[in-house]
Amino acid sequence: MTIRVNNIVLDIDEDMSLVKEKALKKIKLKEKYVESFKILRESIDARKKDKIKFNYTVEVNCEKESKVVSRANNKDVKLEDTVYRDEIVFGNKSLDTRPIIVGMGPAGMFAGLIMAEKGYKPIIVERGQKVEERTESVQEFWKSGKLNINSNVQFGEGGAGTFSDGKLTTRIKDVRCDYILEKLVEYGAPEEIIYKGKPHIGTDILKIVVKNIRKRIIELGGEVRFNSLLQDIVMEKGKIKYAVINGEEIPCEVLILAIGHSSRDTYTMLYNNKIFMSPKPFAIGVRVEHLQEFMNVNQYGKYANHPRLKAADYRLSYTSKATNRAVYSFCMCPGGDVVAAASEEERLVTNGMSYYKRDGENANSAIVVAVSPEDFQSNSPLSGMEFQRHYEALAYKTGGGGYIAPLQLLGDFLKDQKSSRLGRVKPTYTPGYNFADLRECLPKYVVDTMKEGFMDFDKKIKGFAAEDTILTGIETRTSAPVRIERNENLESISVKGLYPAGEGAGYAGGIVSAAVDGLKVAENIMKEYKPGI
Repeated sequence: MTIRVNNIVLDIDEDMSLVKEKALKKIKLKEKYVESFKILRESIDARKKDKIKFNYTVEVNCEKESKVVSRANNKDVKLEDTVYRDEIVFGNKSLDTRPIIVGMGPAGMFAGLIMAEKGYKPIIVERGQKVEERTESVQEFWKSGKLNINSNVQFGEGGAGTFSDGKLTTRIKDVRCDYILEKLVEYGAPEEIIYKGKPHIGTDILKIVVKNIRKRIIELGGEVRFNSLLQDIVMEKGKIKYAVINGEEIPCEVLILAIGHSSRDTYTMLYNNKIFMSPKPFAIGVRVEHLQEFMNVNQYGKYANHPRLKAADYRLSYTSKATNRAVYSFCMCPGGDVVAAASEEERLVTNGMSYYKRDGENANSAIVVAVSPEDFQSNSPLSGMEFQRHYEALAYKTGGGGYIAPLQLLGDFLKDQKSSRLGRVKPTYTPGYNFADLRECLPKYVVDTMKEGFMDFDKKIKGFAAEDTILTGIETRTSAPVRIERNENLESISVKGLYPAGEGAGYAGGIVSAAVDGLKVAENIMKEYKPGI
């Protein structure tokens, strides 16, 4: 058990060393009795822009903790036991084959890491390249428009999150979240991610972390195969028997399917094998860009660019009165770029990316509108996937081909007219852009909902709907368009031995939640099977 102390408040110019002093004052404990002290969370309270404060939660370990908490008699002082313990009680069944993990994104990577640590020697197969080579392929695509359909912003070591902002925020409450953050720090992430209220790594540091985790898995006896595509699965008597990878049939009793939300050919293969899936809601829209300095001043007032403050972010949402649909900001990237994120020929999709320092000139986020199976063209489990494809193809055509993005200023978007010149904000998207009418590549109800949403957002952040705000089309990969149904053991309801995991399976939304789901799946396998083959 540990003591958790909440609501330790510092003014923006107070030194962080005061956090410990104020915490010990709350629990009425002298420092000489403290065995360990750790900051768990730091958040910024900027509701009053002339009086910005920091709020901390800390963990204190000492002797007779229950007595200390009782004596403090303070609602902000509590006993906690929320540490994730990776002490697995192994099952008694034997595996004749090594576990196979498909995908080296967060779910597959953390499933692979914990299984390697426990002696299972997993084989991880990844259709894309290792992160060093993948970076070169992505840079070539952004420069020339030459797309590698198997190794790009969506596919490759680290998953889609590797070329994003590296956000580590999550809405799930699971003790595994802290474990994930601690592991990321162990393999190269900055220690501050453990306590920051809105932690992020940035694409530059995330690449280092991913590479280090891969090396550790290999050191522990695991294997990571790149440029290795899962083409088929072979089943016998309701159990998985082989995984067909690059034409080779590999014997398999346990397969973790951590494929990511853009593995459309794999979804099709699963559908053809009668693996039960359901279409699920997601959201589509555009990327919006403002000057980061505008956001800093708007959010922090006179404290904009204060050394204690990072680039300002935002989170916005609204429900349209006309369409009754939610519109909201998604994957906000302070000081970042809008990037080309296609994974299929002649289909265009954008994403946001930033580096650890978040020191770019622009702020960007997706502004997206919720869509559901009722909006899709059929009852097929793959109908949401085809919905995405349809609008991505329209975006490609609207931009003029060559992965040139369709772009429109917000003022013109609201007036239903094509833009002719830029204002203060300059687009960051490469390979390039053409002015276009975004109504040509988005459903009318999405356009109408976004228009209403922008007007509401402008009331919350004055100037958000400025005429020269840039809209770049389109964003479609907010989450998986399908859910691969699984039972209480996190196993496919269609075949024994197949374990759908992470965002691509429809059970997560972001780096941390996907990693947590990967851990949970690995735990369930280890509780059934003992290590070694």
